[in-house]
Amino acid sequence: EHFTEKRNTTVLLSLSVLVSWGVLLLAARLYWMGNKPPNFSNSDNPAADSPHLLTRTLTFLYLPAANSWLLLCPVQLSFDWSMDALPLIKTFADWRNLHTVAFYAGFTLLAWFGLRSNPASKAKETNGKADLANGKALTNGHSYHPPDGNHNNHNINSEQGSPKTNGKTTLNGNGFTKTYQCSPRTTHPSLPSLATLPSTENVVVFSLGLLSLPFLPATNLFFYVGFVVAERLLYIPSMGFCLLVAVGTRALYVWLRTRGSRVVLLGLCAGLVLMYSIKTVLRNRDWSNEEMLYKSGISVNPAKAWGNLGNVLKNQGKMEEAEKAYRNALYYRGNMADMLYNLGLLLQENNRSSEALHYYKLAIGSRPTLASAYLNTGIILMNQGGLEEAKRTFVTCAEIPDENLKDPHAHKSSVTSCLYNLGKLLHEQGLQEEALSVYREAVQKMPKQFAPQSLYNMMGEAYMRLNRLEEAGHWYRESLRAKPDHIPAHLTYGKLLSIIGQKTEAEIYYRRAIQLDPSKGNCYMHYGQFLLEQSRLAEAAEMAERAADLDSSEFDVVFSAAHMLRQASLNKAAERHYERAANLRPDYPAALMNLGAILHLNGRLPEAETNYLRALQLKPDDVITQSNLRKLWNIMERQGLRTKQGP
Repeated sequence: EHFTEKRNTTVLLSLSVLVSWGVLLLAARLYWMGNKPPNFSNSDNPAADSPHLLTRTLTFLYLPAANSWLLLCPVQLSFDWSMDALPLIKTFADWRNLHTVAFYAGFTLLAWFGLRSNPASKAKETNGKADLANGKALTNGHSYHPPDGNHNNHNINSEQGSPKTNGKTTLNGNGFTKTYQCSPRTTHPSLPSLATLPSTENVVVFSLGLLSLPFLPATNLFFYVGFVVAERLLYIPSMGFCLLVAVGTRALYVWLRTRGSRVVLLGLCAGLVLMYSIKTVLRNRDWSNEEMLYKSGISVNPAKAWGNLGNVLKNQGKMEEAEKAYRNALYYRGNMADMLYNLGLLLQENNRSSEALHYYKLAIGSRPTLASAYLNTGIILMNQGGLEEAKRTFVTCAEIPDENLKDPHAHKSSVTSCLYNLGKLLHEQGLQEEALSVYREAVQKMPKQFAPQSLYNMMGEAYMRLNRLEEAGHWYRESLRAKPDHIPAHLTYGKLLSIIGQKTEAEIYYRRAIQLDPSKGNCYMHYGQFLLEQSRLAEAAEMAERAADLDSSEFDVVFSAAHMLRQASLNKAAERHYERAANLRPDYPAALMNLGAILHLNGRLPEAETNYLRALQLKPDDVITQSNLRKLWNIMERQGLRTKQGP
């Protein structure tokens, strides 16, 4: 009795510790979540979002039955069961309600079977032996003495050679003859003891507990969860399910009377294990890589599977296949904001900006809080010249509330990027004070994971435009502190140092920028401009040539290189680069005018005239071009050359 008391105390203490830790962990989880349950989209758990009580009730009652079917017959598995993978049950006429009734009826019968016996009876059954009570034998339905020379299980008559008994021979429920005697029972030391086997009822109760208790939090009974079916939640319940199968097989094996029936049963069990083993191998192949996994889920959840497959194909560089996958996903579910955004991003990366803009706007319509869609929409509008609409887009993004967001961290990063681009747009329009106000707001809102070096550098540029050089220097240094290898900050800080007379320090930053990325022509261009200001013309020309060769498709670099070469009196090289710049932007009047000017200087007068006239067609009121053209015509007339001037 003392030992029992001590053991009970130990058990209670262990349970108390477990419960205390559980409560503590749950409280910590709630605290980190802001003392409120997590937010899920309606596609994660459509039933929870349904306004109809009947739909929610019938669907939630059906979900445990669907999970049990996955355990019983895992033919169709999927990495994701959200959205419409399991359609809602909206009426009593839905035939799946029969599954629900069958599941709960079966569960209730098993629970009743496991709990029906009284404790005293169970205690006697579990020892694997028969005991006498009031002159009658009490036996465990599945525990019996194995037959030997004194027990013939094929003969229901009295046993030969057995000790004398009280004259009663009984037939147990499994068809085996047992003779009970009042004298001490004999033992069979050569046979294994069955006393360690628990009773069927106890195993059933334990199995049902393993099945149901770990699964309870996923039933939406206490709170809504962010999934419909999650196969990962069936790991622990599957242990209870396997125990149920094992105890059922044991009961059936004992109940069967003939050797042939038992062999058939064992064969069926072996076949079941073999089939499930093959299924496991095949399913493991699906999980071998992302592409195969998402392809395997198309039959269950086509919208989600096609969308994820599109992401994988895009990462593999298979853009056409990725686009097709995204469009397939939208065919099944056209209002998926993430998928609309991903398709827009793919199109934008392939220079199909107008199509991308269309899908970004659709994504915003599906989810007005998707800040990344606003960001890319604004960038495209800026590139297309729609500056005012781009401004409105960035402002709208910045005003989105920070509540009920799917990904708060990504949202804050996108909002900060929107403010950065808005400030940059204002900066380019010469509105430096307004730009600084926006930049300050971005600094206040940016999350910890946001890389601030570009933002700080742009703040420095805005202060520099306002001739507030000390503050500009502060933000340039902050940019370099945030990212010591940030090349734009090296270039802008070098320019500031040059302005305030610290030429040696400025040159150090220019050279360091080139060392960080020797393949970036812009670095050579800035350094060349610095050398040009120091009247180091030969070195400046060399830097300009390198810049133009490295970034030969960048108009600004090529055009600036040509200008620097002209200032260095290297007119032939300047002509070559002006011509290249004009080819890059044939509709840019300044490029044509400068090409005409260098041709004019180099004595190629007819070609100069042609480019001057082309420039005036694009910008008829340009005074400098008109003046240069008149000078050119005067020279051509003196030389007797024919001009294209009108009467």
